[in-house]
Amino acid sequence: MVLQKGERDAGTLVILTTNGGKNTRLWERMPQMDGSRTFVCTREQDEENAQEFYDYIARRQRQDSDCWFIELDGPEVERLIDPGAR
Repeated sequence: MVLQKGERDAGTLVILTTNGGKNTRLWERMPQMDGSRTFVCTREQDEENAQEFYDYIARRQRQDSDCWFIELDGPEVERLIDPGAR
């Protein structure tokens, strides 16, 4: 599901992965030492304080309107962006 549309040609892609609202993670493309840019999990939802995670997402959306925020919901969806994830 697209949560926020960003700049069509140059917007950053931010991906949220979840499984029925649990184990929610935020993934962003980050530069690596070899010059590549790979998706890295930059934040995980704390089950005891889930609202803090969503407050952070809302702040990010307000701060950078060029970002695309995409949510993937399902079992093991992390493997779609990080083949090593299990």
